[in-house]
Amino acid sequence: MTETEAPKVVKKKLFSPIWLLPIVALALGSWLGIKSIKESGIEVSVHFPSATGIDVGKTLVKYQGLTVGKVVDIGLDQDLSGVNVDILMDYRAEPFLTTGTKFWLVTPKASITGVEGLDALFSGNYIGVQPGQGDTNYSFEAEKQAPAITPGSEGVVLELTAEKLGSIDVGSPVFYRQIPVGNIVSYRLTNHQTVTINAFVQEQYAYLVKHNSSFWNVSGVSIDASLQGIKVNSESLASIIAGGITFNSPQSGEPAKNGDSFTLYQNETNALGGIRITLAADTAANVSKGTNIEYRGLKIGQILQSQLTPSGVIFDAKIDTQYQSMLNQETLFWSEGADISLGGVKNAARMITGHVINIIPGRGAPQTAFELNDVAPDLLQADRLQLTLTSDANPGVQAGSQVRYKQIPIGEVTSANLSESFEHVEYAIEIWPEFAKLIAPSSYFVAESALAVDASLDGVSIKSRDIDTLVKGAISLMAAKPYKPVNQVSSNKVTPKTKQTKLIKPLRLFSDRNAAQQYFAKQKLIYRSLSSLDGAGLSEGSPVYFKKMKVGAVTSVNWATQTNQFTIELGIKKQFQTLLNPRTVFWRNGAATINASLAGVDIDVAPLEGTLKGSISLGHVDAKQNNTEHLYADKKLALMQAKPISIQLPAAAQIAVNAAIRYQGHQVGQVKNVSLDPSLNFVNADAYLYGDYAKYFVKSDSQFFIVQAQVSLAGVKDVDTLITGPYIGVLPGKSAQQQFRFNASLTAPMHTKQGDLLVQLEDSELGSVKVGTQIFYRGIAIGQVDQVQLAASGNKIIMHAHIDSQYRHVVNQSSKFWDLSGIKLDWGLFSGAQINTGSLETLLVGGIGVATRETTNTSNQIRQQLVAPLHEKPDPLWQQWAPKQSIRP
Repeated sequence: MTETEAPKVVKKKLFSPIWLLPIVALALGSWLGIKSIKESGIEVSVHFPSATGIDVGKTLVKYQGLTVGKVVDIGLDQDLSGVNVDILMDYRAEPFLTTGTKFWLVTPKASITGVEGLDALFSGNYIGVQPGQGDTNYSFEAEKQAPAITPGSEGVVLELTAEKLGSIDVGSPVFYRQIPVGNIVSYRLTNHQTVTINAFVQEQYAYLVKHNSSFWNVSGVSIDASLQGIKVNSESLASIIAGGITFNSPQSGEPAKNGDSFTLYQNETNALGGIRITLAADTAANVSKGTNIEYRGLKIGQILQSQLTPSGVIFDAKIDTQYQSMLNQETLFWSEGADISLGGVKNAARMITGHVINIIPGRGAPQTAFELNDVAPDLLQADRLQLTLTSDANPGVQAGSQVRYKQIPIGEVTSANLSESFEHVEYAIEIWPEFAKLIAPSSYFVAESALAVDASLDGVSIKSRDIDTLVKGAISLMAAKPYKPVNQVSSNKVTPKTKQTKLIKPLRLFSDRNAAQQYFAKQKLIYRSLSSLDGAGLSEGSPVYFKKMKVGAVTSVNWATQTNQFTIELGIKKQFQTLLNPRTVFWRNGAATINASLAGVDIDVAPLEGTLKGSISLGHVDAKQNNTEHLYADKKLALMQAKPISIQLPAAAQIAVNAAIRYQGHQVGQVKNVSLDPSLNFVNADAYLYGDYAKYFVKSDSQFFIVQAQVSLAGVKDVDTLITGPYIGVLPGKSAQQQFRFNASLTAPMHTKQGDLLVQLEDSELGSVKVGTQIFYRGIAIGQVDQVQLAASGNKIIMHAHIDSQYRHVVNQSSKFWDLSGIKLDWGLFSGAQINTGSLETLLVGGIGVATRETTNTSNQIRQQLVAPLHEKPDPLWQQWAPKQSIRP
């Protein structure tokens, strides 16, 4: 038997070593690809103002001399304000690409301070970079200049503040004891008033700068010329050429840090040593920057600068340290110059060197703020009476002017300044103790003239004063009398505040005696304010008369925009005070008043002064009146206590000045002024309503209208206006509210008397009917048409009429109305022609007839208004009606 072999199962290997080769190749390729991508660089964009000095593929980016990138592309930006430079940065620079990173173009620059970017002369322009802090960023704006501290520079950057730049420039050296320790890196203008300079001090010298260091300018050559000689000083040749600054530091103090601020002084004198103090003065006259501060002729300090304040001038000064003990609460400072007088010249050198500030040491606690006086302390003794005088203008008086009484000197003017409001001039004066009793609250002062000329018909008088009055001026005390000094200070101590002590209220200083007399004359007046429709031809000084006797004058004439009127101020002499009472009225006078009548001609001429300047008269009415503050146009209106009103009329109105205002023919007022409105659409009339009638016509519902002649076939209406001209008619109102401005119409409004019967007639056409057409009953006129208008629907005419109250009983609900106007012709073939006419009056001007069928009784009488049609012609039966009207409702 054949044996069968069993198959042998062999297990297949899961991984063959042959696959290691492609895996290794794949890993190596991936690593090389990632490395190539990572090291390919990072592209950033920097915006430059222009591409000048930048080339694609050539311009490099360097950091501390190491190339970290290269320019790969340049393109214009969208708004054409510059170029966008694309830079491929080294991949290792990615951590430094932040919002604080700065890029700038480095080019070689040569100036008087040296050569900048010298390496760029050989390698070409390149872009500098300085890493900064912040978030990751790939878009930058190029700096216009290199940063103050460039990479590789270690040290401290300081801010120096100066009034002006002088010869300092970027690159100017910073010295310490004539050794260069840094340089100026930038400067800028701050607040349009100061210059801020950034100075860099190298790291090895940074410890020399302390918080209390002093910096000053050593640019150029300093020349100090005075009577003591000429002094020339300079720091070094470099500072003369390129400018420079230097500083000094004390042994103690904390080292300065980046950004610390210091003041840059103009010279060493201002910068080094001394105690800083402030001096307050009213004015900067004779004192300026550089003015010396002296003690017994020895210079101990000087003024550094001055500044204006709302209360005066503040001077910053320095006192040498060794004199610090002089600065106490009672220390006094005052300015002093050359003293020229008839006795000679004192301190002649100051005529060339200028004023100095003297000091007297005081006692008490240390102090650094003082007041600068303008007189020596011997004039500030507390036993002298100090006064303040005020004047409208300076009459030639100045500090040092004498104060006199009966030409005997009794004091001196210590200062002259404008008041805080700039409205007056204020003088500080001192009265010597032995004359203080002459001053009284009623005292005043008058400025003296060096030369007084008095010319009149009696001759010419010339008076002159001494030369002191001519040079300095002088003032004289007036209205003096023995008076016990008020609030006299008995202490002999002299303090800085003594000058400002005011013992009594300010007194007046007048430019001359006439000005004083006029001022006090005005104090004796009683003032009254009047309102006027116009300026009335008045001005300041126009006289005020009572029975042609001058009792006062006009003090001012002003336009009051609130009331649209003039305000006239009067000054009445106090001796005529009794003339001013509730019955007083004022009116303006004309140059001449002519009153002509059959009895003769009366001419009243005003006094000459009133004719030239215009004048006002005052008088009295019988009863108390409430319009005492109005200036009337004439005497008649004043005595009638007329009420001023304003009326606006249509531009077509022909109203003239003095036109009457009438009610039913009675004159109740008068127009005093007429002017065309600026809009040219109206005429404004200023008028008066007479006092007895005004209360009826100043009601808010009063009606004003123009009345002028009307010529028609019926005749002439208001014929008097053909001679006198149109006037203004008025109807009284019933309202309790008053007003004083009205509008007038060209036609009279419809007006009926109490008890009249109102009738409304309606017709399809107007015909000959018009306003004023009369209504006839049996040929007797019993009423008239008051108003004609078109109905709102437009299909008929409505005529408003009235029946006089004494005839209203002849009209009732049975009455018929027809047109009487013209000639009516009836014609028939068999009846022939029939002509009907009314009276001659109705034939010419028209009319309306009325007939009543029934007797008027309580059932058919008309209570308020009758509405009836207006027939074209009457029915024959109507003319036969003849009821007996015995009942009058």
